Amino acid sequence: MPPSINVLVVDDIEQNLLATEALLARPGLNILKASSGEQALEILLVQEVALALIDVQMPQMDGFELAELIRGNSRTRSIPLIFLTAATGEPQRSFQGYQAGAVDFLYKPIDSAILRSKVEVFVELYAQRKQISHQLEELRQALQVNEMFMAVLGHDLRTPLSAVMNGAELILQLSADPKVNAAAERIRSSSLRMEKMVSQLLDVTRLRSGKLRLELQPASYEEVGRRIIEEFAHTDRIRMECQGDMQGMFDVDRIGQVLANLVGNALQHGDPEGPIRIAMDGSRGSHVLIRIRNRGSMAAEALARIFEPFQTGSQEEQSVGLGLGLYIVKRFVEAHGGSVSMTSTEEQGTTFEISLPRNA
Repeated sequence: MPPSINVLVVDDIEQNLLATEALLARPGLNILKASSGEQALEILLVQEVALALIDVQMPQMDGFELAELIRGNSRTRSIPLIFLTAATGEPQRSFQGYQAGAVDFLYKPIDSAILRSKVEVFVELYAQRKQISHQLEELRQALQVNEMFMAVLGHDLRTPLSAVMNGAELILQLSADPKVNAAAERIRSSSLRMEKMVSQLLDVTRLRSGKLRLELQPASYEEVGRRIIEEFAHTDRIRMECQGDMQGMFDVDRIGQVLANLVGNALQHGDPEGPIRIAMDGSRGSHVLIRIRNRGSMAAEALARIFEPFQTGSQEEQSVGLGLGLYIVKRFVEAHGGSVSMTSTEEQGTTFEISLPRNA
């Protein structure tokens, strides 16, 4: 059974409090009564309410003064306030009431049907907010457990995976049998692809949990780019040109991973016969601009989601990766204070453009 929802009624006349309580009473609704502003504030210190019905004409502290105190407290400022007043035809008082935070005015004698209807609306809104808040908390906890699971899984997978990769390397070194070597090469290739997936899962876990930390150091973007190119087997297809000052302050490993992801993406999904061009421009002073271009294009409907996690360009590509590479690229670049964009047309091919501050 869901907990009762509180509604606060503030009036200095006891008969009015009892009449309002009787009018609004129903299962699931708890009417809290206060005969003064001070008593109302004491109740609000310990109780959470969906709505407050406040009489305007009260001695010592009137309804407007009480409303200002309620609005001035971070714990109570979001409570909807409805003023009850016997004064009619005073626009100035209505204006004052809305300035104090009222959502509505009801004039005495109060129509019981109207009062019940208005109270039910705010009670329903309160119940919906609580339900949404509860669902968000459950979702947050589920995501936290999921991220913890992924981190543990990624960490524990690396130990047996390293053993498999080392075993494949050892077979390639000791065996002269072409069939054995071919099998060992397939094992090594699959292990490398799996190791990349594990690394991407760990990166995504760090990103989503806010635990990514950049290790900034003075370095050369050009040197990082050339080192990444040397790691690929098809270096004859990759051409890099640099101009201007290539020095900066950045996380070498993360920017290296950004370049490796983009170059690897171009090699895998671009025109297999076309070159991959990397252009670095350090002549702009405060920023370094990096463009990576290859032949080949992507469907327009895929472009809008290309930097989202677990997105791939086609069904065929889903068999070779998790669709996390470009998501990680975007987040690493943004962590440096930069930006990344992509354009793709049949005439011009596909271009990734990265703008990075020289000193992250």
